[in-house]
Amino acid sequence: MLTEDEIEMFKTQLLQRKIRIQKNLKDTASELDGMMELELNDEGDYAAATADSIVDSAILVQQRKELNEIETALDKIENHTYGICEMCEEPIGRARLEVKIFARFCITCRQINEKAQR
Repeated sequence: MLTEDEIEMFKTQLLQRKIRIQKNLKDTASELDGMMELELNDEGDYAAATADSIVDSAILVQQRKELNEIETALDKIENHTYGICEMCEEPIGRARLEVKIFARFCITCRQINEKAQR
């Protein structure tokens, strides 16, 4: 089980990451809005802008997904269930949480879950 100090440390890291992602989402959305206002002179400009837009959109999707995971982890901290595997209800190891701060499953259950999704 995690100590109160460890939970506070993870909460601080989650909140910092949340702020960074929210800023990234805002900045990327502004860039995409700016690209839509560009006057593109030829097909090369259009292709480059489109490629950048696709990459930025993929990043936005991934960042929104991570933001949702962070929100879930913060809710779990409030509900005193952070660091508990959603499948087996055993503690998730600190080492795993240090690698993936919003981990929902212990290593064993993560592997089972991934195999089931394939």
